[in-house]
Amino acid sequence: MSSNDMQALPAGLPAVGVGLKSQHYQNVLDLLPAVDFFEVHAENYMVDGGAHHAFLSAISRHYPLSLHGVGMSLGSADGLDSGHITRFKALVERYRPALVSEHLAWTGVAGTYLNDLLPLPLTEESLAVVSVNVDRLQQAVGRQILVENPSSYLAYTHSTIAEPDFLAALSSRTGCGLILDVNNVYVSAANLGWDALEYLGYFPVEAVREIHLAGHLIRQVDDVHLHIDDHGSAVTDDVWALFTAALAHTGPVPTLVEWDTNIPPLDTLVGEAMKARAVLRHHMDEMAVSHDTARKEPANV
Repeated sequence: MSSNDMQALPAGLPAVGVGLKSQHYQNVLDLLPAVDFFEVHAENYMVDGGAHHAFLSAISRHYPLSLHGVGMSLGSADGLDSGHITRFKALVERYRPALVSEHLAWTGVAGTYLNDLLPLPLTEESLAVVSVNVDRLQQAVGRQILVENPSSYLAYTHSTIAEPDFLAALSSRTGCGLILDVNNVYVSAANLGWDALEYLGYFPVEAVREIHLAGHLIRQVDDVHLHIDDHGSAVTDDVWALFTAALAHTGPVPTLVEWDTNIPPLDTLVGEAMKARAVLRHHMDEMAVSHDTARKEPANV
């Protein structure tokens, strides 16, 4: 692959990937597991050399990559950090990933990094800020980025825009694509008391380029069951069901299983990816049957 060639996901059945963890580098090269792509967090590779890059370069010769940022702070009213953009751009140019993405969140203020994906008030002012930041990042890397819907634990009383509408407006203004993180939808709905299926019905599915799946933690806080998007366990049955419902809106798109804490063996991750592939295949089979049935029905006369 030349330095100017962008990686591409496999054609045919939508690609299914998993997050690449350093514990699994050698296993991936030894076993070449049956997944279609690997996602890496950009901030783990923002150095010039070392073992991480050596392994990633080797793995990228076998698999397309998805570059997923967690520290760009697209929601920051301070604007984006120029040094962070430079390092992010260098990774995009080095690996030419098939997908490039970040979060609808802010992660710091006044030069202080807070190591969390913090929610935004969903207002016209915030929309203007995020749009400027997304435009700047896309111009820097010279390509579309995808923006992921957040997991939420609180809502701002002065928010004036519903989250799906905010994301739709952001995509319309900037041309960015979207990640529909199904686990985030489930977590936010459980924490804030809204209907996940209704949310999916309003989500701007025409902009969705990828779906994320992950596990979550439920913690008792006083008399509240708080759902925490910790990516530390298998995808729950409820999230699998919501994934199936989401596909009815989005159609089949590349799907990633994330598992970032309590890292399991590689074969456990691959097993989760195979579950996602089975759901996607079943969805496509149902679509084919429905299309074939509609084609065979006689026209009304």
